[in-house]
Amino acid sequence: MSLFGFGKKKEEDAACCCSGTCEPEKKVQKEPACACNGSAETYEADKGNIKTETGLSSVKVLGSGCKSCHTLLVNTNEALKSMSVPFEAEYVTDMTQVASYGVMSTPALVVNEKVVSMGKVYNAAEVEKLLHKLGY
Repeated sequence: MSLFGFGKKKEEDAACCCSGTCEPEKKVQKEPACACNGSAETYEADKGNIKTETGLSSVKVLGSGCKSCHTLLVNTNEALKSMSVPFEAEYVTDMTQVASYGVMSTPALVVNEKVVSMGKVYNAAEVEKLLHKLGY
């Protein structure tokens, strides 16, 4: 028992939306770090980190809906258009789906279901250069 509500909380209760009174499946998931606040770690795949397939079949931008994530989406679509790719990048803001990719910082770029970049906002020329570097 603690005096005046001060005291140590259990770690499991700290992530709960209602101070530990809800059921475990209703616990709040922590969101990945975002590049907007400058504290996110970055990651970029190189040709050795990703298995190159015969072609570009899907491109996704994972994010929380912030300005940086939206900027990466716009720049990625510009790059795809300049490469004459017949589709646009998909924008995924559902944090459950973002977490399923193992992304720890947003925005993230996913090419053919492989994460190729995390925590960095590329301009259109950089996106195109990255895709060419990966063999697309």
